[in-house]
Amino acid sequence: MMSRPPGPATPTRILSGIQPSGPLHLGNYFGMIRPSVALQTQGEAFYFVADLHALTTVRAPADLRRWSRDVALDLLAAGLDTARAVLFRQSDVPDVATLAWILSTVTPLGLLERAHAFKDKVARGLPASHGLLAYPVLMAADILLYDADLVPVGRDQTQHVELTRDLAAKLNEAYGPVVKLPRASILDEVAVVPGTDGQKMSKSYGNTIELGLAGDALRRRVMAIVTDSASVADPKDPSGSTIVTLYRLIASEAEVRQMEEEFRAGGVGYSRFKTRLFEALEAYFAPFRARRDALARDPAAVDRLLRNGAQQARAVAAQTTARVRRAIGLD
Repeated sequence: MMSRPPGPATPTRILSGIQPSGPLHLGNYFGMIRPSVALQTQGEAFYFVADLHALTTVRAPADLRRWSRDVALDLLAAGLDTARAVLFRQSDVPDVATLAWILSTVTPLGLLERAHAFKDKVARGLPASHGLLAYPVLMAADILLYDADLVPVGRDQTQHVELTRDLAAKLNEAYGPVVKLPRASILDEVAVVPGTDGQKMSKSYGNTIELGLAGDALRRRVMAIVTDSASVADPKDPSGSTIVTLYRLIASEAEVRQMEEEFRAGGVGYSRFKTRLFEALEAYFAPFRARRDALARDPAAVDRLLRNGAQQARAVAAQTTARVRRAIGLD
């Protein structure tokens, strides 16, 4: 029997997490953070720092600790309200490891080997560890442990939500209806944020524009955006431009339309478009940076928020764990 009975009185439960595998960047902000903050008013929101997932790439304990707090700071600075949403560290809820193992017993190996993220990361040189292969199983446990209805993800992560649904269905087929099937929530206009090289922005690719950059450091990253060889006088195609795509995330429709028209008309060089993007980013993220700086002055307060969130998360997770253990015969 489900711990939360279905029906119109049951609020939508929202779940999302983000890895502390390095400084967060524009792709993280527009792909996960901003949509998650917007969704926190639409149901019961659970957002976590995915430190167990980060172990597939982060080997320095000091980095993991620092980046875990940094993720919390970025979420709070972006507007996450702990009076509305539960914010916690993944590793502070041990039940997730138990559920991940239980799910792994019904997970076909071929399903994991076909995962796009696994194949892509191995192709880029990451060792094919069990943790990397089983990443979708742990992600499924993250989602199913909290009876999530809605999972805001980037388009590249939708396969993992589909894998979660597949694993939930297999567990339910084997033991009865013990876990809920979630669905993904994708904002198409920010589903994929390009990096400075035109590929998806990712710490793995070294093509990011970090949220903490300002002034000359931010200007240098924006000026590093790869463009074609068109001269100042040449007309330019705005449709595939990383500059225009990033500008569209923060500028008004009229400002974007003006940039697109200037691209097509020619007479303006890429450096001027990049300068306009830099100035827009500087202004857009100035309030975010100010809030973050204020929060960072009291790290103990941030740690208390994470501990309080973990306590709330553990209470919900315990209900799911108890239900699953009874169903499979462990209790």
